Parts: sequence; structure tokens; C-alpha cells
Amino acid sequence: MRIAIVSDAWFPQVNGVVRTLDTVRAELVAMGHIVEVFGPDRFTTIPCPTYPEIRLALFPGRRLEHLIRGFAPDAIHIATEGPLGGAARRMCLRRKLPFTTAYHTRFPEYVRARMFFPLAWTYAIMRRFHGPSRAIMVSTETIRADLAARGFKNIVAWTRGVDLDLFTPREPGPTPDDAKRPVFLYVGRVAVEKNIKAFLELDLPGEKWVVGGGPMLDKLEARYPDVRFTGHKHGEELAALYRAADVFVFPSRTDTFGLVLLEALASGLPVAAYPVPGPLDVLGGTPVAALDTDLRAAALSALTLDRSQCRVHATRYSWRRTAEMFFSNLVPITRAAE
Repeated sequence: MRIAIVSDAWFPQVNGVVRTLDTVRAELVAMGHIVEVFGPDRFTTIPCPTYPEIRLALFPGRRLEHLIRGFAPDAIHIATEGPLGGAARRMCLRRKLPFTTAYHTRFPEYVRARMFFPLAWTYAIMRRFHGPSRAIMVSTETIRADLAARGFKNIVAWTRGVDLDLFTPREPGPTPDDAKRPVFLYVGRVAVEKNIKAFLELDLPGEKWVVGGGPMLDKLEARYPDVRFTGHKHGEELAALYRAADVFVFPSRTDTFGLVLLEALASGLPVAAYPVPGPLDVLGGTPVAALDTDLRAAALSALTLDRSQCRVHATRYSWRRTAEMFFSNLVPITRAAE
């Protein structure tokens, strides 16, 4: 099958949406499909307000339609609700082509964190955007139930995976680094919607490490000189930081899943988080995480958890299964529709 994926989140951006789409694309290609991602890298872009690292396509409609028609897809998936996603949606509605969408980010909560925009207004916009979609792919049951309660239709499951070859536990015994133990680790965007200050302000023993970049990085580095900020890390460098840490702290209240949760668990790293969507679905009721409205209590409790159980839990998630679920959710374009 020829699969077109339209996404406002694509390289050189570094985030969970990009990692998910890129990995699923690779799995689908390995399964014998032809996959093309139409991202901002193909268009004239402008910086996103309040987040200049993210580039938004400028008036992409005509060029995007030309590119998609040239690709002649058998199925179209719209991954994001930005300018490219909106242009693809309009094209599909005008040409009467079926399409699927995904709910990667709790966008209304994201907007409220940055601009104090009322949730009800943003959810109304989201309902309108996803309304014509033949299948809205969501990563967890909690998000499915929340969207259904808000009037969204055609919601289907699409879980996430982890690279179990890259992210592996550390060997038993002392670690060769110079860290002051215990090490509490955060990996992700350094941005207001990630609620990272809730982690940085905790009174914890040992050290705090922050891996990632974002619009708040410089400000937080200056404000918290005792925290080790590494910037973006990838591949083995990132895996080594997971292995070296003692607890993974996930302060976000707005993520729909949190790929970093699986990366931490695959590295044998117990998790501390709030009992909110994402952590509740991936970690709730398991022996690999401490979920508490008191994040400090959760972080200290996570120190006592069995690291070997973390790896066992992570092995339940594979990227091949993620790709297979994605493929099964697609809606083929009939020749008559074209």
C-alpha cells in the first residue's frame, strides 16, 4: 500500500510525535509498504509563536495537494492539527477522499498552558478538525474515554513501542560516573507544557539531570545552576544517560502517552509521575512506578522499586505491533473516490 502521512511535526524537530512517525514509517517499509511523510521541511516556513524551534508551513495548500496527488496514495493519514494538517484535511474534503487522524497531544491543555485559552473553545476546534476523520487514533484508553466524553467520534486504539536493543539496563554494580547519588532524570522538551519546574523545584537528595532542549532551556539553566542540563541527546548517548540514572521523573500533566516512559523502563529505570493520563495507562497498577499527587513522595518511593521489573514491563511494547495497529486503522482510498 502507498501511504501518505501529513505532519506539521517532522525533522529537524525532536519530539515524541516525530520519533513515533519516523519509527512507524520504518516498520511499515519493512513490512513492504511505500510510505511518504509530507512535513514542513518541504515548504516555506515561519517560526511558531512562543516556540521558534518549531517551524510552521506557510500557505502550504496548493503545493501539498500537488505533492500528494503526485504520490498517488492508497491511504492518507493526517498526524497533526497544524497548517499542513489543515491543508490536507481541506483537500480530502474537497476531493471526497477518506482520511484518518491522530490525537498525539492534548492540544487544548497545551494551548492553555501557553496562552490561557479556554479549554472548551479549543476542544470545539479540535472536534471540528477531527470530525470528518474515519478513525481518530489515540494511544491510551484514558484519552479515548476523555475524547468520547467530549463528543469525539470514530476513536480507535494506536499504542506505542520502544527500541529494546538501544535502551537496555545497566550492568549490576557501581557505575563509573562521578554523579552524586541518587540521580533523578528528566528527558523531554524543556517547555512550559511539560511542567518541568515541578521537577526542578523538588527537594531531593543527589542530583537532577535534564536531557532535552526547548524554549525554556536557557532560563532554567540560569535559575537552577545545581541541575545538570545536557541539551538534546540521541542514540547511545541518550541510552547511556537512562542507564546511569536511578529514577525517571515525569512531571507532565498533558502528555497522551509519553514515549520516554517506555525508554526509561526498557533501561531498567523506575518512574515517578503524577496519576494522570499517560502514566496511569502505561504504568498504573504496576510495580515499576510510583504515581502520586506529591511528586517528591513519588520520586523517593520509586528509589525502592525493583529495576528488573521495569525491563519486563517494557518488553510488552513493540514498534512492529504499533505499526500493525496503525496500518489496520487506515481507510483505503477507492478508485471511485479519486
